[in-house]
Amino acid sequence: MSLAATTPDVSQLPDYAYDWALVDVETSGLIARRDRILSIAVLTFGPDGVQTGEYSTLLNPGCDPGPVHIHGLTAERLSGAPTFAQVAGRIGALLQDRVMVAHNAQFDYDFLAHEFARARLYLPVTQRLCTLALNRRVEPPAADLSLASLAAHYGVPQTRAHDALDDTRVLAGIFRSSLSEAARLDVPLPLVPCPPRQDAQFAPNPPKTPCAYRNPGRPDPGGPLVQGMKIAVTGETATSRAELVARAVAAGLNIMSSVSRHTSVLVTNDAASGSAKARRAIAEGVPIVDEHTFLELLGEVRPGTPHDNQAAKKTPKALTPEDVPSEELSPEGASPEELSPEDASSKDVSPEAASSEAATQATVPTTVVEVPHPRPPEPDRSPKPFGRRRILVLGGTHPEAAAARARAVELGGTAAINLSASVTDIVLLPGGERDRRMTRVTALGLPVHARAWLEDPTSAPDSTPASARTDAPARNHVTTAVLPRGGVIDLPALPTAGQWHLGASWAQQPNCEIDVVAFVLDEDEQVSSDGDFVFYGAPESPDGALRLLCDGPTEQTVVVDLAALPPAAHRIAIAAAIDGAATFGDIGAVQTTLAPGVDAPAAARATLDAATSERTLLLAEIYRRGALWRFRAVGQGYDHGLEDLVRGYGVDVE
Repeated sequence: MSLAATTPDVSQLPDYAYDWALVDVETSGLIARRDRILSIAVLTFGPDGVQTGEYSTLLNPGCDPGPVHIHGLTAERLSGAPTFAQVAGRIGALLQDRVMVAHNAQFDYDFLAHEFARARLYLPVTQRLCTLALNRRVEPPAADLSLASLAAHYGVPQTRAHDALDDTRVLAGIFRSSLSEAARLDVPLPLVPCPPRQDAQFAPNPPKTPCAYRNPGRPDPGGPLVQGMKIAVTGETATSRAELVARAVAAGLNIMSSVSRHTSVLVTNDAASGSAKARRAIAEGVPIVDEHTFLELLGEVRPGTPHDNQAAKKTPKALTPEDVPSEELSPEGASPEELSPEDASSKDVSPEAASSEAATQATVPTTVVEVPHPRPPEPDRSPKPFGRRRILVLGGTHPEAAAARARAVELGGTAAINLSASVTDIVLLPGGERDRRMTRVTALGLPVHARAWLEDPTSAPDSTPASARTDAPARNHVTTAVLPRGGVIDLPALPTAGQWHLGASWAQQPNCEIDVVAFVLDEDEQVSSDGDFVFYGAPESPDGALRLLCDGPTEQTVVVDLAALPPAAHRIAIAAAIDGAATFGDIGAVQTTLAPGVDAPAAARATLDAATSERTLLLAEIYRRGALWRFRAVGQGYDHGLEDLVRGYGVDVE
């Protein structure tokens, strides 16, 4: 087998020629820190694309094998197989000094990291590449990005789905074609340094019991405590810390591990200790009481307001009319009452699991783009000049490029931020002819237009591929809502195992990094605990409701499990922050997508352009509105950095 069977010959291109180790695992479940690998296959290839090795084996996990109806691996079949520890050395030798490649690579990498940690060995992987992330960059016209759909698109035969060895051989064919397409488009590979920023062998802390009461703020001087108050403790106490916390929680108080401006009381026997919590409490004016006083107050804690009661008559606050221009807000958005699995499947998401109903009810005008899907709602057939064009704007100042992208969306198209197979047209602004991508644009023969074309799109011939035109043969599809800034859609109910994947992507940056973060907020726009803040150093909330996935230097994804959120959760805010002196004016547009699965078609997409000086950008929010959950494309920038944003939501930054 060879990976270099197609043109161009990537073995001659240094940016695409590596030693590769293609991996697939079948597992007993979806949670790497808990579940085990049942079978594994590894294929190795040299930079010339020629296969150099192959290994596959069943594994005895020492536990229940889980969903046998999916992988077919019964306990009886696995009973005579080796344990992972017995074959870890051989697997490690195949991975050593190679780029690990997998479909949904973070899933496979996390399972391998945990298995190697259990065997007290180091996982010898320094870089990984996800074929899902690679194809999100390439954007092939496939039904979705599942292994089966990509195999069908690239003409790769698949004989035994969920068989590790066959899936790895299918992966090799998909990777070969994807690699060639990336080279043809001059798309940089989404290589991810490993291990991840948080060592995989350390699982998140067990979730604490969520406080059932809304935070009433700080007590009056000499007044009682009220259920829901946020309490922090620092220093030595006569009562054991575990007992002190247990008694406070039993009384209905919310014990926090840090101090912020939302903290109600700090308990300490030495306010002058100089601890970080004591210093912050003094700076924020947080009331400080000693242990004896706190124990007395615990005896008369007043009843609080349950979160559930609030949910019935109030919704979380979102953006105000001052945050977003009025012409971009729906009537609901301008209202004072407005709210401001790991994966569903490790490899393939079935059509039934990828959607229930398409998210089509928007509270602002949206452009609807059709992508293949087997359970169709009625598509939007309203005539739009740009049909389903995907337009890449090159050159110009940031405001000029932002205005051009907004005009393309207004005309019914979508705005691309990178060159991909789905791009149909190029709009060239001043200076765009010097963009390195123009060489590839010329070679691909893509139509190039001046800015004036956006005002008179009928002046140029239709370049939209026949398969994407509205008069093309009908096919199954799901509608993708193309949202402007401030645009809102209602979220349909997902299957029990369903999770929403909110992805953010941007153009490759040579001199700075962008970090995506997420917050679970209550009706007072506060986190209920520090675990409700997910970022690169803590990529999973303790309850598993939120996960941050890194798919490369230009793409990160927040996975939201709405069913796992605590009752206090009214809004999930997703933001991006720049690490360094650059601004989002230097970065350019950020594209956000919302999908009901790791490889499912997008339910919504928005291209967000901040102004020139912002260093932090609130990308989107998922929030409650009565009995519904909604998604809003926000695009609100701030000049301050991530630390100020985090503090504003009640998270202390040491």
